[in-house]
Amino acid sequence: MGILGFKQIAMAAGLALAGLGASLGTVAAHAAPAPQVANAPAPAPQGAAAPAGVSNTAPTTAAATPPAAPESPLLAVDGAPGALPQAGIGQPTNGLFGLQPQVTRNGEFAHWMHNIILFPVITIISLFVLALLIWVMIRYRASRNPIPSKTSHNTAIEIIWTLLPVAILVLIALPSIGLLQAQFKPAPAGAVTLKAIGNQWYWTYQYPDNGGFEVTANLLKEKNEVSAGQRFRTDADGPRLLAADNRIVLPVGVPIRLITTANDVIHSWAVPAFWIKLDAIPGRLNETSFTIDRPGLYFGQCSELCGARHAYMPIAVEAVPPAQFAAWVRAKGGTMPGSKAPSSAVIPQPGAVGSAADKAATEATDAATGPTENATVAAPTAPQGATNNPATGNAGQ
Repeated sequence: MGILGFKQIAMAAGLALAGLGASLGTVAAHAAPAPQVANAPAPAPQGAAAPAGVSNTAPTTAAATPPAAPESPLLAVDGAPGALPQAGIGQPTNGLFGLQPQVTRNGEFAHWMHNIILFPVITIISLFVLALLIWVMIRYRASRNPIPSKTSHNTAIEIIWTLLPVAILVLIALPSIGLLQAQFKPAPAGAVTLKAIGNQWYWTYQYPDNGGFEVTANLLKEKNEVSAGQRFRTDADGPRLLAADNRIVLPVGVPIRLITTANDVIHSWAVPAFWIKLDAIPGRLNETSFTIDRPGLYFGQCSELCGARHAYMPIAVEAVPPAQFAAWVRAKGGTMPGSKAPSSAVIPQPGAVGSAADKAATEATDAATGPTENATVAAPTAPQGATNNPATGNAGQ
C-alpha cells in the first residue's frame, strides 16, 4: 500500500513538472529567437507580419527556401525590397537644370555628349547669330547708309557659311551614330529578360527567363483619393504620380534585355536615369538592352499619349545586387536559370506562329472542334461562281 501511494505521488510530481516546463518553453519561444544552424544564411528582415494561418513564403518551383524571418524586405507590402527614394537620384528634382544623373553606360555617354558637345555648340551658334543680327541692325541702319550697298556676292563668305555647318554636323554625327548603335545593341547571352506590357492605364511585367511570373503595377493614389483602409502613397514610395504599388526589381551589373509591347494602344516605357524610352506597340515587340551600374530606386512613366489617364502610368524600378534579385525572384515564385543563356532565344511577335496568343488560339480551336488532321484526300472541285462552269486547274480548291 505504501509503495502504491509513493508511485501516485511520483506520477503527480512528474506531471506538474512537465506542465511547468511546457509553460516555460512557450514563454521562451516568444521571448528569444530560435537558435540558428551553423553556416546557415541569416534570414533577412521583413516589413510586416503575415496574417494568422497564412503562409508568408511565396510558392516556388525551385528548391525550397527557408521562410523569411520577420522584417524581410522580400515580403514587403509592395512586393519589392524596401529601398527609399534618394533626392536627385532617379527622379525629378525641383530647380534642377539639366539631365538626371545617369546609371547606365549609354546614359553616361549621352550625358557627356549633351554637356560637352551639344550644349556648348548650341550656345555658341545662338550667341554668334544674335551678335550678327545686332551688328547688322546697327552697322547697316538707314541713317548710317542712306545709299545702300549693291553688293550681292562674296565668295569667301559663301564658302565659309557652307563648309563650316557641314563640318559641325559631321563632328556631331560621329558620336551620335555610335550612341544610336549602342542603344539598339542586342543583349548578350545570359541577360535578364524583362517584358513590359502597356495597358490603359497600368503596366504588366513578365520575367520569361525566371519562370514567367507576372507583376502588375498601378499608380499609388494620394491619401485623400482612397477609401479608409486602402493603401495610399507615402514619401517612402516615391514622388506624386511616380509611385507604383508594385516595383519591378532588376539586378545591378547584369545586362537587361527589355522587350515592350501593348494590349490596346501605343504606350512608351521611359526611365530617364537609364536613358531608355522604348515604344510599346500592340502586335509588335520592340527590344533594347542596358546595364544598371548602381543600386537605387529609379522612376519613369509612360511617354506616349495613350488616352485620358496617360499621366497616371508610373514606372518604379528598384536596382539591387544579383543575390538580392535572386531572392526576390524566388519569393515571387520564380526560378533562376543558372548558367544557361535563356535570353538568346527568340520571342515571337504577338500573333505570329509560335507566339503565346497563337498557341492559345490553336488550343481553343482544338478544344471546340477537335485537333486538325492533315488531309490526304484532294479537296472537292467547286464550280466557278460567275459562270457556274466546272473549275479547271487549281481554281476552287
